[in-house]
Amino acid sequence: MKQLKNMFFISALTFLGFSCGKQQEAVPLDKHSIIPIPVSVVPAAGSFTLDGKTAIVLQADPAQVQLIGEYLKSSISTLTGLNLNIAQEDRDNAIVLALDATASDEEEGYRLAIMDKKILVSAPQPAGLFYGIQTLKQLIPAHGGKIPGVNNQFSLPQGSIEDHPEYGYRGMMLDVARHFFSVEDVKKLIDQIAVYKINHLHLHLSDDQGWRIEIKSWPLLTTIGGANEVGGGKGGYYTQDDYTEIVRYAQSRFITIVPEIDMPGHTNSALNAYGILNPGITVPEATAVPVDRKALGVEEEDPDATPYHTGIEVGFSTLDTDSPVTYKFIDDVIREISELTPGPYFHIGGDESHVTAMEDYIPFIEKAQEIVTKYGKKTLGWDEVAHAKLLPTTVAQYWAKAENAIMAIEQGSKVLISPAVKAYLDMQYDSTTHLGLHWAAYIELDEAYNWDPTELEAEIRREHILGVEAPLWTETITTMSDIEYMTFPRLAAIAEIAWSPKTARNWEDFSRRIAWHGQRWEAQGKNFYRSPKVEW
Repeated sequence: MKQLKNMFFISALTFLGFSCGKQQEAVPLDKHSIIPIPVSVVPAAGSFTLDGKTAIVLQADPAQVQLIGEYLKSSISTLTGLNLNIAQEDRDNAIVLALDATASDEEEGYRLAIMDKKILVSAPQPAGLFYGIQTLKQLIPAHGGKIPGVNNQFSLPQGSIEDHPEYGYRGMMLDVARHFFSVEDVKKLIDQIAVYKINHLHLHLSDDQGWRIEIKSWPLLTTIGGANEVGGGKGGYYTQDDYTEIVRYAQSRFITIVPEIDMPGHTNSALNAYGILNPGITVPEATAVPVDRKALGVEEEDPDATPYHTGIEVGFSTLDTDSPVTYKFIDDVIREISELTPGPYFHIGGDESHVTAMEDYIPFIEKAQEIVTKYGKKTLGWDEVAHAKLLPTTVAQYWAKAENAIMAIEQGSKVLISPAVKAYLDMQYDSTTHLGLHWAAYIELDEAYNWDPTELEAEIRREHILGVEAPLWTETITTMSDIEYMTFPRLAAIAEIAWSPKTARNWEDFSRRIAWHGQRWEAQGKNFYRSPKVEW
């Protein structure tokens, strides 16, 4: 048995292509597997040797770059087993992080220069340095982390990269309302999406099945509304301290949290808690479950409150749009969450409010925008909000109907591009996929890649587009492993659409590059979908 184990270990080293102390040959820079593909890549002869004596040098105010340097140190340790020192003085055998206003004309741009004695990552802003690090990490062999050791050596190809994003907003949405996910799960997702230069995480914090954030002025929202999910599970919620920790962690990865409280529809979890908000809706009988308020520690009965909704049907709920109490409720919710959210956006939902008459829906959306503005935020809403009069700062998220997005543009608003038929990560890959739905489409990896925001509709031009976001709804998603399976590799494809110029993208090259990422995901234990479109 011991001999078999030794044979297995030697075979593993051979498969990985290196062992402790043995250096891999560098793949030429123009044969890289970087995702998103950079704007410019210029290869050069030779390589830089990353080893245990390499230092990370900070050529900038430590207050601006110290955390980035520590992130790089941690990342390299995870990938290679090397424990690099962080220094201030310039030297050879170093990765230098420098803030340089001339490195890029774009705020999030960066320049990466790999020489024989030094690697220089320079950018006008710290965010650019962080994105340059994501590129540098992808030049380290995919299986680096499999064999940690102080004698490891890694060859990185010489050359230069100049890069900047096509769109300023590059996002993913996670629905934590249908099924709840812990703070640690959200942090893990933040780390995973940061690799692909995603800079917004939109959290869908409320829906018919669950309310997921503490509102101190309306405590039953979490006591009652948070204690349910699809299928009738126990649900869960984030305390305000939890949410603040998510925001802080995201900021450390240059990701902005965008909170969403859906309204006036998708609101049954609020109606579970406070019947005073309920205009008299009916929950679908097959999925209605009575709320045991006493078991949740609530002594008072509320005959106007709704039962739980444990199914995935949509469109049956609405707030009472005629009641002043509703607007007091919305004001309190938006105020409390906005105080915890440094980012510029507050998402008000606005989708699939089928039982709200249009003559009630329109003034509701207009009032909601005013409240968002009062608390210093810009409104985001699903494309239906364009039926109302939009403020110039409001952004419509195009998910379903192009005519709605066009109506928003005609009012002077920007659009965030999230077409369900291309960008919804909860759609099944094909008819055999064991997770997800397919009401919009089956979305294989090539379908997720082969589109461009400027080619969806003639009336939606580049100047109208804020950015691109890939939503993951969680009706069928219950674990972090499920999230990974539906997100990867498709998020990498959509991230390239959001970051890279259209002229630099083509499917054949992407399918080659994504195979390298599959090797890294496998080494990291990530549960990803091995698309038959790729030679993994």
